[in-house]
Amino acid sequence: MNSADTRLCLCLHSIPTLSDALLSRLFLHYGSPEAIWKSKYDEWELLGAKKEAIVAMKSAVQSNHFAVDINAQLELLDRLGAQILPLTDDAYPVLLRTIYDPPPLLYVRGAVSLLQEAQLAVVGSRKASPAGLRTARTLSALLVRAGLHICSGLALGIDGEAHRAALAAGGASIAVMATGIDQVYPRQHAALAEELASSGALVTEYPPGCGPQRYRFPQRNRILSGLSLGVLVVEAALRSGSLITAGAALEQGREVFTCPWAMFHEGGRGCLRLIRDGAKMVDCVDDILGELGPLFTLQESLSLDSTTATVEATEMPRGQQRIFSLIGYESVAVDTLVEHSGMPVARVMAALSALELQGKIARCSGGYIHC
Repeated sequence: MNSADTRLCLCLHSIPTLSDALLSRLFLHYGSPEAIWKSKYDEWELLGAKKEAIVAMKSAVQSNHFAVDINAQLELLDRLGAQILPLTDDAYPVLLRTIYDPPPLLYVRGAVSLLQEAQLAVVGSRKASPAGLRTARTLSALLVRAGLHICSGLALGIDGEAHRAALAAGGASIAVMATGIDQVYPRQHAALAEELASSGALVTEYPPGCGPQRYRFPQRNRILSGLSLGVLVVEAALRSGSLITAGAALEQGREVFTCPWAMFHEGGRGCLRLIRDGAKMVDCVDDILGELGPLFTLQESLSLDSTTATVEATEMPRGQQRIFSLIGYESVAVDTLVEHSGMPVARVMAALSALELQGKIARCSGGYIHC
């Protein structure tokens, strides 16, 4: 993306009344930051925009005044070698685009192409036991040697151990941050973050300057699972953020794996709960690879299809483009398409019928899927 579009993305992200949900709808409707910027803002009401969002956008355009220093943000991104991926960008990770609420913008530092490749999220307790750390280290190294990248949250404990093991095994690792791309948390992992930026990738949905806030950590967990083919919870207590990641994975149709622990090990009670609720129990790496094996081919086809999806979409009427962009390889219900497209039910149904006749989508239990 060129510097002009990067600037426009930063400007759009700096307007507080433009919610992430609205910004996603704007990108899906107009296609690019420039098209959003030049659009007729009164049309936004059809996409569910409230009047205060429209007024704020008009004011920002007319006054060229924003809540943050856009030039300073641009300089910071340039200095870090980071870039922004809008939801409609070809490089935006395909698996993440299919979840219920994908971030409208991703800030990425490192190898952007890794985000399209097969990865497993490895998460767990910040206060991990020695056995938990050893398990994370062993499994992460074996998964990397099997061809998977390791995705985690850069936290202390299991997360950090998984990142380090992947790098030590000669693989790549992706860290999903709950802060701006320039704000490493915890500070103890500053050196690890630099290594990941060189040999993997750092990813966040938050603009530069955003520090750690409690609510951002559970929110970012949906990105961890959304980027990945599955989630491995190595060690987790009953009250653990890792269980939030596992819950997000289940909602997204991802595989959930976990390790068995003795019933008296408080740090592993969350894993036992996951097993009770249907997660796949893991006592060797083959338990994971046996489940994920068929998904490797799907991941490759998704990545290849992403390069042609935009070309195909430009040949469709705008309403069909919008609906087609919301349908992935997981079933999407009609009411979800209505909500995220901002289109009336009748127009959504007409677009679905046309796309189905063209062979681009198929009806299935619960909704529609990409063919």
